[in-house]
Amino acid sequence: MPDLLCKICGLTRAEDVALCHSLGADFIGFIFVQASPRFVTPERAAALPDGPALRTGVFAGADLAEVRDLARRARLDFIQLHGGEEPAFCRALGPKRIIKTLWPEGRTPEEIDREMERFAPVCAYFLLDAGQGGGGSGKRLNTDALRRIRPPRPWLLAGGLGAENLLSALAAFAPESAGPHGVDMNSRLESAPGVKDHACVRTALALAKGSRPPLSTALATDEPL
Repeated sequence: MPDLLCKICGLTRAEDVALCHSLGADFIGFIFVQASPRFVTPERAAALPDGPALRTGVFAGADLAEVRDLARRARLDFIQLHGGEEPAFCRALGPKRIIKTLWPEGRTPEEIDREMERFAPVCAYFLLDAGQGGGGSGKRLNTDALRRIRPPRPWLLAGGLGAENLLSALAAFAPESAGPHGVDMNSRLESAPGVKDHACVRTALALAKGSRPPLSTALATDEPL
């Protein structure tokens, strides 16, 4: 299987963040949605260890001023938008910093392509998740339609991925599709919400990445928020 960009999300503890850095995760995710059991304050996120992985904040339904403020306080490299944000919202935050989440369930490949084309000028990555919105469902995403999409930006597959099902999820894209450029994993790597199971994290990252070194932090941008 090809090497993949790997994002480990829902992090709340220093030891879990340090492990992700040491194992070559490309992105680490902090959730700033108060309804989530993995919610962290920006102060807590800012205090968690730095390392090679790029710091990503997950937002849903926050206004522009709030996202800017929290991103600055949490020292974020990337902003992942899980709400109904429009392209202008993404553009105002800086397209090079945006991971835009889309929900392809029940949509045709052509509909997914049109939505991606609409957001392509204002984001760096797409994240395709299960469910109808909000994220964090822990459910597997039906990949049938995704085998025929033509993404204009790199994209990450999300939705109930873990060590036990990662290979089968990726195998669904071969041989007719190149598949995702990366994966986002969260709840399937936990012993409790916000508490990562280190054995699961190690296995999942080993399956996804092999011996590839961490993604260079050159992907980060100095573009101000």
